[in-house]
Amino acid sequence: MLQFVTRRTALRVVFMGTPEFGIAALEQLVNNEYEVAAVYTHPDSVAGRGRSQAPPPVKRTSLTYGLPVMQPVKLGVTEVIAEIARLRPDIIVVAAYAQKLPKAVLDIPIFGCVNIHPSLLPQHRGVSPVPAAILSGDSFTGVSVMLMDEGWDTGPVLSRAQVPILKRDTTGSLMGKLSLIGAQLLLDVLPQLVGGKRVPQPQDEENATYSGLIRKEDGEIDWHQSAVDIWRQVRAYQPWPGCYTRWRGRQLKILEAVPLDEHSTGEVGQVVTPGRRDVAFVVSSGDGTLGVLEVQLEGKRAMPAAEFLRGQRDWAGMVLPSK
Repeated sequence: MLQFVTRRTALRVVFMGTPEFGIAALEQLVNNEYEVAAVYTHPDSVAGRGRSQAPPPVKRTSLTYGLPVMQPVKLGVTEVIAEIARLRPDIIVVAAYAQKLPKAVLDIPIFGCVNIHPSLLPQHRGVSPVPAAILSGDSFTGVSVMLMDEGWDTGPVLSRAQVPILKRDTTGSLMGKLSLIGAQLLLDVLPQLVGGKRVPQPQDEENATYSGLIRKEDGEIDWHQSAVDIWRQVRAYQPWPGCYTRWRGRQLKILEAVPLDEHSTGEVGQVVTPGRRDVAFVVSSGDGTLGVLEVQLEGKRAMPAAEFLRGQRDWAGMVLPSK
């Protein structure tokens, strides 16, 4: 189990983050008695059939600690910049805030702005580094703590930690691991940065790669791809947007799958029932076959592929559409 180092400090922090990834870092700042002056997060979103307001995960956590929460639509507004300046932060800590900080904000804190980025920078800069690492077939990913500049994840790096990508890892499982590791790195780095004992290292621009914004439609499967690429897609887009195909006008999510060492015997997208214990059915792809382990039909609960198969008499031989 990850052990956190406890230390006391009067450093005044403004924290910026939105999804679950930022929670561990925020909690460690609070629990180690850093003075969190305010938390900036995205505005509440509309969710559910009742169209109710859903607060971001970081906001929910902040409220449990009684922290002031700010939710501006944009940071670059004059009033918002003035508000941050009035908070007089010694440092701003960012963890998956998904907004670019304008120079006027970067210049406010005494010790600069520190970002916890879930990649081994300069690899996979941008907004979707963990899905990008899985899609690329990387053996490792990690966390980088960096000083922010005006670019997208281009600032000098203060610390890195490497994590292996396991065969069953998804974006969800990796983000959980990286969140904890990033929080520990932050606790190690902050006192050294403030004390002048940590020298930021410039990134190697020649090896920089970028990850773009993921759209909901990116999850739709093109069965002409190789089984290995589809398998990576299933893992990279779990939990969002999900990896799916279509059957009888309904979305069928592929929640878990595995590429098989078997040549395709059917046409692209065709379902084959192999009669083996570990895989209920496979789908022929452009290169190889994909063993399907867990699915979720639109409007239904998630279930093992074998259970789904028992309720579909005409499933074997069905040809699933490609993107």
